[in-house]
Amino acid sequence: MASLSPLLVVDLAGIAVFAASGATAAVAKRLDLFGVVFVGFVAALGGGIMRDVFVNVPPFAFVDWRYSVVAVVTAAATFWLHPAVSRLRWTVLVLDAAGLGLFVATGTLKALDAGIPPIGACIIGMITGIGGGLARDLLTGEIPTVLRREIYAVAGLLGCASVAALDRLHVQRPAGIALAATLTFVLRLVAIRRNWSAPTPHDS
Repeated sequence: MASLSPLLVVDLAGIAVFAASGATAAVAKRLDLFGVVFVGFVAALGGGIMRDVFVNVPPFAFVDWRYSVVAVVTAAATFWLHPAVSRLRWTVLVLDAAGLGLFVATGTLKALDAGIPPIGACIIGMITGIGGGLARDLLTGEIPTVLRREIYAVAGLLGCASVAALDRLHVQRPAGIALAATLTFVLRLVAIRRNWSAPTPHDS
């Protein structure tokens, strides 16, 4: 079992915030306790499972019990302690942005550690960040955020590129993770507040 390394701590923190994001979205859809926990679990661990499959290692979600426990406990706690319905949407967006930042950073670093070149590692890091949110939106009957006009995957990809560049410059990993996660988080929230979006097709 892995020790409590800085990378593991950040990974578990990302799982917690994505589990809370998924559970909050499920609460807004009026799902029962099992549904809330299930959506939170999938949102928290879906991206990491895809990452581990790509780097050809057993998914940590199935190897280390702490991953599943953090996801389930956080989702269950969110079910009982969720805020007023009128505040759910902003809570989901903030938690999702935080989870995106943490997951793209750890996903990219794990891919680099597996010997994958930086460009491939950035793609895997982006998938790590968007996978859980994609599954959450599908399970709650929403068009996935990553497929809409909002700046989402682009913010994650920039976070991946920054953490790969900082790692190449031999910046200490805790600092690199913090900087990349903060960049992704801030860019995502600013894009929401300012209604930044990617181009879409013009009407005929």
